Amino acid sequence: MTVKVDRDTCIGCGLCAGICPEVFEMDEDNIAKVIAQPGAGNEESAREAADSCPVGAIAVE
Repeated sequence: MTVKVDRDTCIGCGLCAGICPEVFEMDEDNIAKVIAQPGAGNEESAREAADSCPVGAIAVE
């Protein structure tokens, strides 16, 4: 599983970082960024974070 954040779409709500802080964090511009790709222990929460994004800025491949 690979996740990517579309920085142009992200509105900085922070849900992804709140749901899966091992994979996402908010940068200095308050835009989400991927800090680590999901592993076996956090794939489910990374997928939940992507599904919870109100603007669909997170792609899961």
